[in-house]
Amino acid sequence: MQLRDALADYKRHAEHPTRFPGERRTTSGLFSGLGGRLVHVERDGSLRDFGYPLSGRWGIERSRFGIRPVDDDAGVVWFDDGAAQSYVGDGGLVVTEHETCYGDVTQYDLTIDDAHVTRFETSANVELVSFVHFQPDGRDTLVGQLLHGDAVEAYHADEHDFLAANPSFTHVEGRVPERFGELLSDANVELPRPLSDDRYEEGQLSGAVVTTVPFEGGEATVGTLLTDETETNRDEALERVRTLVTLGRESLAARSAEQVDGTIPDHDEAVAMRDDVRVLSLLSGSLGLRIAGPDFDPYYAYSGGYGYTWFRDDAEISTFLFESDEKLGLGLSEWHERSARAYCRTQRDDGSWPHRVWPFDGSLAPGWANARLESGDDADYQADQTGSVIAFLASYYGECDDPSLRADIESTLERALDSLDETLGDDGLPVDCQNAWENMTGRFSHTTATFLDAYAALALSDLDGELTDRAAARARDVYDAIDSLWSDERECYALRLADGELDDRYDSAALALVAAHRTYDTLHGVDDERLDRLVSHVESVFDGLWHDPSESDVKGLVRFEGDDWRMREQDTEKIWTVSTAWGANAAVELATLLAAHDDDRSAAFADEGRSLLELVLPDGPLTTDDGYLAEQFFDDGTPDSATPLGWPHALRLATLATLTDEGML
Repeated sequence: MQLRDALADYKRHAEHPTRFPGERRTTSGLFSGLGGRLVHVERDGSLRDFGYPLSGRWGIERSRFGIRPVDDDAGVVWFDDGAAQSYVGDGGLVVTEHETCYGDVTQYDLTIDDAHVTRFETSANVELVSFVHFQPDGRDTLVGQLLHGDAVEAYHADEHDFLAANPSFTHVEGRVPERFGELLSDANVELPRPLSDDRYEEGQLSGAVVTTVPFEGGEATVGTLLTDETETNRDEALERVRTLVTLGRESLAARSAEQVDGTIPDHDEAVAMRDDVRVLSLLSGSLGLRIAGPDFDPYYAYSGGYGYTWFRDDAEISTFLFESDEKLGLGLSEWHERSARAYCRTQRDDGSWPHRVWPFDGSLAPGWANARLESGDDADYQADQTGSVIAFLASYYGECDDPSLRADIESTLERALDSLDETLGDDGLPVDCQNAWENMTGRFSHTTATFLDAYAALALSDLDGELTDRAAARARDVYDAIDSLWSDERECYALRLADGELDDRYDSAALALVAAHRTYDTLHGVDDERLDRLVSHVESVFDGLWHDPSESDVKGLVRFEGDDWRMREQDTEKIWTVSTAWGANAAVELATLLAAHDDDRSAAFADEGRSLLELVLPDGPLTTDDGYLAEQFFDDGTPDSATPLGWPHALRLATLATLTDEGML
C-alpha cells in the first residue's frame, strides 16, 4: 500500500464508526493464489496483490474494471461492489457476476504461480476498460513503463511487471497518480485520473496503465505477470503472459483443479473443511511458512502488521493440520514436511525462534519481541512460540520417514529443549515474557500451557531416551506449578502472574490449558482435582467472555476481559473468531479428556463445543458472506482486521476432526 492510497482511504473513512481510515481492507471479496502470488478480488472486480511476504514481489496496488458501449461517446460504467462472488470448484478460481446498465458481465479470476488471469464474458455490445496500477519493488515513484505493442511492462529495479490482453489492446496509455494538491484536498480523487497534456513524458513514468480491450465472441481477457529481472528475461516473460491470456474458461477451471491440495472426506461439514484447507493454502509460501493473514495495515497505523510468519500461529496451525490429517486422511503429508524443514531452517543458534520472519525466505522480519536478539532482559520475548514449535516437531517426528530430516529434527529439538529450559523458572512456571496477544508481559497461563504441551509431546516422542526422560520430568514440574495460577475467587486459571500478584481476568488464550492437559494425560495422567479445576476453568471463562450484542446476529467469545484494542466507537470488547473457535476446541478437548476418565460431564462439554463451533461454521454469524473467518467482529456485525485469518480456520478444522474421530458429531 502506497501513501497515496492510505491518504485517499483516510479521507473517505476518517469519520466511519467501524472502519479504520488508511487501511487496505479484505473483509469483503475473495482471494486467488494457491501458489506463490496472492491476489484479492474485491466484489467490484478490482484486483490487489497481497503476496509480497510470500513471494517477495509487490504487483498490483490498485485497479478497476468497467465497460462502455462500442462506437459510442458514453462514459465508462465501472463495476460496483454489488456483485455476487463465489469459488468455482475446490480451487482458487473466483467468479464475480456484475450487473450493469449495458448488460451482465461475468468475471473469472485465477492466480497461476506469479501470474493472474482475469477473463470477462458478456453478450452486450461493449468494450472492456481496465485501470491497473503496479508497484514494482514496492514503489509508486521512480517507476517506468515499456510498451511492447500488445503488452506493457512496468519496472523500478529488479521487479518487472507485465500486462497483456486477448484480444489485444485497442488503446493503452500510462497515467500518473494523484498530484500533491489533490492529495491535500478534502475531495476524493476519481481514478484513473485524466491524462495530462502539459508533460509528454509523464505517462511512461508511472506504474499506472489504462487500456481498452474489445470483446471478441463475447470474451475478453487481461493477464498480469510479476517477475524478477535477475530470474526471468523480458522475452520469456512476454511469451508467458501472452500465452496465459489465451486460456479459456475450461482451461482456467482445469488449472484451478490442479492447484488443490488434500482430499476432503465425504462429510456433513465438507464445505467448511475445504474452505479451511483452501485458506491455509492461500496464506502459505513455498517454504511452508504462512502469513497470519493478508496485511491490511502496512503503515502500522493501528497494528503491527499481519503479513509475517509468527512461529506461535504457524506451529499451532501445523499441529492442528497434522492432527486433522491423521484423523480425517486429508493427504497433506507434503505440508507437514515443508513445515518441519522450515522450522529447522529458521531456528536461532540459542535454540529459540525469533518473533517474526518473512515467509518467502525465513529472514528476520520487523517485530517488537526480539529480546533474545537485543541487549537487556528477555521479557520482550514470546516463549510460547518456541513451545508451540517443539510440540509440532515432536509429534511429527514419529511420522517422518526421511532420515536426513529426522536428523535435523533431532538436533533442532535438542537445542529447543535447552532454550525452553532456560525460560522455565525454578518454580515450574515460564519466566516473565510477552503473552500470546503481544500486549503485556508476565507469567501467563497460556505460555504455561504451551510449555506443558511441548514437554509432554517431547516426552512421548520417539527421540533419544535421555531427552524424553528430561522432558517428562519438566512436564511434571510444570503440571505441579499450574496450581499457583489458580484463582479461588473466580474459579479459573488466571491470565497471568505479574510482579507476584495474580491477574485473574478471564483470558481465552488460557483455554489452551485443556489441550495441553490432554497431551499430559497420555504421559503421566491427570488427577481428579485437576480435572475438576479444568471443568470450572472452562465454564468460568465461557461465562465471563461470552458476548451476545443486541445490534446484530454475531455472538461468541471476546479475547480477554478488559480488551480495548481496535474498538473504534464501540465501548465493549469485540468478539474474536480465534477465541470462539478456541472455545469450541477446548470444550471438545475437555469432553474427550473427561470421557477417557469415564466422567459423565463429557457429554455436556461436547454439546458446548458443538454450539460454539456452529458460530464459526459457514452458515454461522462469525463467518463472512464470502466464507472467511475475520479476526474480529464489531457488535453491529461488521467484520474487522485480518481476513481471512489462518488460526481460527485451523482451529475449526481440528475441532471438526476431533468431533468426527471421537464420534461426537
